[in-house]
Amino acid sequence: MGHLLDGIDSPADLKALPVTELPALCAELRTEIIEACARTGGHLGSSLGAVELNVALHYVFSSPTDALVWDVGHQAYAHKLLTGRRDRFRTIRTEGGLAGFPERDESPHDAFGVGHASTAISAALGMVEARHLTGAPGKVVAVVGDGAMTGGEAFEGLNQAGYLKRDLVVVLNDNEMSISPNVGAMSEWLSKKFTSRTYNRWRRGVKEFLERLPKGHETIDAIRHGIVAAKALVTPGVMFEGLGFHYVGPADGHDVVGLVETFRKLATFGDPVLFHVVTRKGKGYHPAESDAATRGHGLSFFDVATGAPVKKPGAKAYTDVLADALVAEMRRDPRVVAITAAMLEGTGLIQCKKAFPTRTYDVGIAEQHAVTFAAGLACDGIRPVVAIYSTFLQRAYDQIIHDVALQRLPVTFALDRGGLVGADGKTHQGAFDLSFLRAVPNLVVMAPSDAAELRHALRTALAHDGPFAFRFPRGGAGAVPEGEPEVLPLGRGRVLRAGGPRPDVLVAAIGAPVAAALAAAEELAAGGIQATVVDARFAKPLDEELLCGEAARSRRVVTVEENALAGGFGAACLEAFEARGLLAGGLEVRRLGIPDRFITHAEQARQRAEVGIDAAAIVAVCRELAGAKRARGVA
Repeated sequence: MGHLLDGIDSPADLKALPVTELPALCAELRTEIIEACARTGGHLGSSLGAVELNVALHYVFSSPTDALVWDVGHQAYAHKLLTGRRDRFRTIRTEGGLAGFPERDESPHDAFGVGHASTAISAALGMVEARHLTGAPGKVVAVVGDGAMTGGEAFEGLNQAGYLKRDLVVVLNDNEMSISPNVGAMSEWLSKKFTSRTYNRWRRGVKEFLERLPKGHETIDAIRHGIVAAKALVTPGVMFEGLGFHYVGPADGHDVVGLVETFRKLATFGDPVLFHVVTRKGKGYHPAESDAATRGHGLSFFDVATGAPVKKPGAKAYTDVLADALVAEMRRDPRVVAITAAMLEGTGLIQCKKAFPTRTYDVGIAEQHAVTFAAGLACDGIRPVVAIYSTFLQRAYDQIIHDVALQRLPVTFALDRGGLVGADGKTHQGAFDLSFLRAVPNLVVMAPSDAAELRHALRTALAHDGPFAFRFPRGGAGAVPEGEPEVLPLGRGRVLRAGGPRPDVLVAAIGAPVAAALAAAEELAAGGIQATVVDARFAKPLDEELLCGEAARSRRVVTVEENALAGGFGAACLEAFEARGLLAGGLEVRRLGIPDRFITHAEQARQRAEVGIDAAAIVAVCRELAGAKRARGVA
């Protein structure tokens, strides 16, 4: 590692460097990011592409007095390195280490906690307005990727910012994955002219002079429209000008000296300004730059020399099982279409896109639109499957209720990453879907426990004349069976292990924890404790006959779910037990699930042990219940 980065523990140290040394510093930052991501995984491509942007921002602005608000945070690895976290950077996304995204609890330089896209402009505008109301010092800069501009919230923030006319700088980092403007000599010349102190002094002077004249405001409007029209001829910024922003750019996002020059000028603006920079995702690392699909967006462990993934042995991933099954269903039924929100690769729908390019839709980072788009398709006889990470479907809750469930439309929701997700941590845990979906009328909610069940879930959903959601975890799914999937009876669970005529305890599990429940039952049996294991399959409708019947036989119940305890599967069981009088009759219930807190990043196995839903935790609770039962001589 080069000597420049060794001397930087804060943005103040960065400012001490001559601007001529910044390109060399950028090269060192890239090396550090590549070597760290090779060991821990992470969002490599975006962070490599934004290195010069990070350096220039911290060189000109004074964090944390000046707030730098990142959208999502994929671009912020160099930000972490420049703000006193280099000594821990290689712990990123590992247990006890740095978070993969900006996090307010981690550093005062992380002005806003992020993990989901399109939030930065709204948050930054709130900070600007707070400073306006309180008189607190400091500038606010929102850094937004072009992908985030496909989300409606970004434009909602732009709209209000332009209306309020506050001192907000928005940096649009266009990595040429979504927006591809023409960066030519004329637009570059205009960018420099429109940010120069001379131009802005002239602009303010002319405005003040004209305001004192009769019909001066009409003249000001005419001049402004003329400037906007001139920019529109050679830049893509007319839309932003129409929203009340001064548009600057496009500019070379890898010219760190040029970026410093421009940011120094923008720091003197008093009105909303949008600075459009063009970068290359994966810049400086050939394996990422040559990856046309994602530019190394999110990589697991890889070999630095080649960029080749270092794969851990394991079963076929649930994501791939779903993708294969969905391609088969699209081949079987021409009405089936696939929809995702900027996650073709992440949800496996890239396979659908290759097989059925005209029936696979990537709508961008627009989950609300994805759901209502699917509802519209369903109105006219199409059978849409919306594949979205559990954590991102939260953004479209109103659309699930109002546009799909209320109208009983046959839309299928395939929720990837349901449950604990590992290194992505707090912002990406799919911890709440069983709870928030179970509350919605007309919606079937299922959680398959293995590869076979996932295939059955998709076939069952497409056979159902109404809305249907199923969630599945991140990671391996086990063996993928041969043969056709089945249409399962709605709301029916299954007994996977009988505990004999007088079982000591019933373990009722749903989804991924079913495997842990079976392993626990085997260990319990070795110690003389007999457990019945039920795979509930459905959180809604719940198989009350099966669960209440088995609960009445054992008199001791442990429910297990990889979901929030509040309102989840265990809560549904309690409601059923209460309605049937089992609780009043002395039934004892222990619920295992995710407690009422956000779970930080670690390996999935460690997270499951931490919240107490692994086999060891199930064994411990069952022994406690069975021991108490025997001590009291309960039959």
